[in-house]
Amino acid sequence: MSEGRTPAQIEADIVRRRQQLAVTLDEIGVRVHPKTITDNAKASVREAVDRTAGRAYVAVNRAVSGVRAELVSEDGAPRLERIVPVAVAAAALVVVVAGLSSRRRNK
Repeated sequence: MSEGRTPAQIEADIVRRRQQLAVTLDEIGVRVHPKTITDNAKASVREAVDRTAGRAYVAVNRAVSGVRAELVSEDGAPRLERIVPVAVAAAALVVVVAGLSSRRRNK
């Protein structure tokens, strides 16, 4: 007998270890099951998209807040000295793009 254990103790130890091994094998089976792998991959992609969308939202919100701060005074009144040049530049850009677009159609 090893370490003074009885055959019944050894048998009980073997049964307990078999049960632990069965649980471990079941856990491994669940982890390597194709559905589990695809579910985990989907969850990872979903988390990455959520993270990216959140970062994009924060960046856009920050940019819009910055532009708004430049074009509107603290009391909410429009800053015409800044809005007019931006509007003129935007209109000029639209005219240039429209002109280039019409040239391509005419060729």
